[in-house]
Amino acid sequence: MATIEPRRGLLIVLSGPSGCGKGTVVSRILAQREDTVLSVSVTTRAPRPGETDGVEYFFRTREQVEEMIRNDELLEYAQYSGNYYGTPRAAVEALLEQGKNVILEIEVQGAGQVMHREPDHVSIFLATPSMTELERRLRSRGTETEERITSRLSAAQYELQHACDYQYLVLNDEIPLAVQRLNSIIEAESLRYSRMKTIMEGF
Repeated sequence: MATIEPRRGLLIVLSGPSGCGKGTVVSRILAQREDTVLSVSVTTRAPRPGETDGVEYFFRTREQVEEMIRNDELLEYAQYSGNYYGTPRAAVEALLEQGKNVILEIEVQGAGQVMHREPDHVSIFLATPSMTELERRLRSRGTETEERITSRLSAAQYELQHACDYQYLVLNDEIPLAVQRLNSIIEAESLRYSRMKTIMEGF
């Protein structure tokens, strides 16, 4: 009997406006699926109390990250508030080769870089049913200033204009339904012939 090579994992690019529930949906997916992990980003910002290198982020110096950029070691990167944030290529590639689905929870600019550089990806845009609902969720947090809410809603308008760049659009009207929809996409994409052909080669 022919030996079946382990299936390469899916590179899942997930984006959506702040307040759409990405963190909650992803945490439930990770709790349900042993075959799926969340990519750990590299950053030049200092660790916050309780954060561990390699868990929340890979904490590196500015010089180290700039060297990674020069050596093409990042799938994507950007600067926010004077700090670099990026996705290390080697760490993601190692997980994919182990058969793990890797979720990149990133904003639209970084997602665009990954989708351009990595044709074999699954891109998903997570959205609320309306801007009114998004605003309600942001306000219900009780932690955002009015200025911050206005800024997040403005950013959301920009991000929604890029939803058409993604392969899938998932509405997060109810968290269990959104999780079910993401799981359905992962299952269907895992069964694409291009990803299953090693099994047929064994016949």
